[in-house]
Amino acid sequence: MTVAAVSAGPVVVGLSGGVDSSVAALRLLEQGYEVQGLFMKNWEEDDEPGYCAAAADLADARAVAERLGIPLHTVNFATEYWDRVFARFLAEYRAGRTPNPDVWCNQEIKFHAFLDHARTQLGAEWIATGHYARRVRDASGIHHLCLGRDAGKDQTYFLYLLNQEQLGHSLFPLGDLHKEQVRALARQAGLSTAAKRDSTGICFIGERRFREFLARYVSATPGPIETPEGRRLGEHMGLAYYTIGQRQGLGIGGVSGRPEAPWFVAAKDRAGNRLIVVQGRDHPQLLRREVTVTDLHWILGRPPGILPFGCQARLRHRQPLQACHLTWLAGQRGGLCFVDPQRAVAPGQSAVLYLEGECLGGGLIEGGESDARAELPPIAESARSFSPLD
Repeated sequence: MTVAAVSAGPVVVGLSGGVDSSVAALRLLEQGYEVQGLFMKNWEEDDEPGYCAAAADLADARAVAERLGIPLHTVNFATEYWDRVFARFLAEYRAGRTPNPDVWCNQEIKFHAFLDHARTQLGAEWIATGHYARRVRDASGIHHLCLGRDAGKDQTYFLYLLNQEQLGHSLFPLGDLHKEQVRALARQAGLSTAAKRDSTGICFIGERRFREFLARYVSATPGPIETPEGRRLGEHMGLAYYTIGQRQGLGIGGVSGRPEAPWFVAAKDRAGNRLIVVQGRDHPQLLRREVTVTDLHWILGRPPGILPFGCQARLRHRQPLQACHLTWLAGQRGGLCFVDPQRAVAPGQSAVLYLEGECLGGGLIEGGESDARAELPPIAESARSFSPLD
């Protein structure tokens, strides 16, 4: 295929073998960039055929590169992935938390190891990915991470740990598109990935029978499943295999003296190796109004200057933005107070903050206080120096 021969600088696209990265490369070519592809292998094959389909993904990436007429490089970041992402992933599960490895994968692999390799080894000025997000550079040269146009596919939640240096060398060609538009562009260009199913599962590891996979790395001790009052209802297989708000896989049948309603994980008592469950999706012990966040990171390099600070937050990917206030800060720790109680707040997951369509940063959920329904503090004027972004 032919494209306009307008040079806009060398860029290396992370070609994963999926439709999103394929169209990212296509759009950059159409915009006149000098495009190369890079396929990253970040997990060594193991004895579970079909779960880590790196060979098939590489074949798809090669087919796309050939169709677009761009070179495709390959690199193995398996060591970096294990040391910087997977080891932390396991440590979090051993500590009883529920981690989100995709966040660290972006921070450490896609926008660190990949970025360094592309710039130092391939001479790139930019890297590009198929993330649904937008980067906006203001008049003072500050880079802002903004929501993708497709609200259902927006991936800024997974990008909140990026810094100014990383954003300054990154392009998101799909940020202004909806998913159906991406697939249509792929079909029109004759790309073999046009109808390929979106990847799911653990970042770079793929879809797994998660409990069996985790058991290979994290030892677990069975223990009692109990109500908050201490009534034993069954036995869990290890606290690491459960998360707050979980309903499936508890093995609790009908309980005498109790109504026919589903049970949900409300807490994990590590000291007593007990899994605490409650009945009803909106049980008070599943609701949190105040949430403590640690390891806070700010994309602009600084926190808000005035507290309390009115903003919005997500406690999980694709959750509608929730109105809240950042009420206190102490170093990299802070407190969020939500207008509406939040359900199933899981320690170890990320709380990501937004204001007027911009991702500000975020941190790891440390814990939460039960719904006290206290009066919210008044909204403070923002100390932010830049104007809202549409």
